[in-house]
Amino acid sequence: MYESNYIVVLVTVPNRDVGDEIARFLINDKLAACVNVINGLRSIYYWKGGVEEDNETLLIIKSRKDKLNDLIKSIRERHPYKVPEIIALPIIGGLTEYLEWINETLSRD
Repeated sequence: MYESNYIVVLVTVPNRDVGDEIARFLINDKLAACVNVINGLRSIYYWKGGVEEDNETLLIIKSRKDKLNDLIKSIRERHPYKVPEIIALPIIGGLTEYLEWINETLSRD
């Protein structure tokens, strides 16, 4: 499978509990092979006329491009934000065995 079929998706969530819940669902539903849940993120952003600052948790999700629409839908169903950050980036290269592991994990029975 070509490397461009693999993606990393970045998602911010309000706390670790929400992140863990989303991560477990994505793994169990074969929408992600791995989700890193990183605490201690500080976000400063513009929202509804003003600058906001929040402590958040970052999800780094490894998946495939063909799973992206379902992955976004699943995150939106579980995410408490009205407009959650969901950004997909292509993987342009990487260890072949790791990329194969992503594919095998997402294709498991």
